[in-house]
Amino acid sequence: MTESRDWFDEAFSGAPLMAILRGMGTERSVALATTAWDLGLDHVEVPLQTEEDERALGEVVRLGAERGKVVGAGTIVRVEQVTAAKAAGAAYLVSPGLDPVIVRAAQDAGIPIIPGVATPSEVQLAVGLGLTWLKAFPAQWLGAGWFRHIRGPFPQVRFVATGGMDASNAGEFLDAGVRVVAVGSALEDAEQLKKLAELLSSRSV
Repeated sequence: MTESRDWFDEAFSGAPLMAILRGMGTERSVALATTAWDLGLDHVEVPLQTEEDERALGEVVRLGAERGKVVGAGTIVRVEQVTAAKAAGAAYLVSPGLDPVIVRAAQDAGIPIIPGVATPSEVQLAVGLGLTWLKAFPAQWLGAGWFRHIRGPFPQVRFVATGGMDASNAGEFLDAGVRVVAVGSALEDAEQLKKLAELLSSRSV
């Protein structure tokens, strides 16, 4: 939908990196979200797979609001998670795959969603569902070249690259046309943090 496209266009108009805080518990999620925001990342995603993840999401959302940051909920694979994520304050949803039922549930709930894709057929189906922003997963397996090829038939699609991304390859994927690269464990590595900061500085908008 146009509203969803416009929302993501504005939301991801800044730093081309986002953080994924998977299964880290509330305290660690808060610490790494703070690290990400201090580094200059505008967005963090908290995947929902356990009740503890929901608690972590709620706390990260609360702290993000104090800093003017919006927080997403990831690993949305069931319709009921759409309701739970919205109740916890998530501003947007991310799925590992493309399920039209979940996409429609999110659209009906009025919350933007980025489903995962890995093939031209999935990209085409997502476009048919009114989506422009998609998650390419697993990006490391797909390779940077995949994005250069897929932009031919789908020039309007904007991709978030997720899976195996860190400071060593983020630049290559951004150069291939990816709009946002999602990183995770790199936020706990001092050397990675330094390189990510350098990458952000070189691509500041």
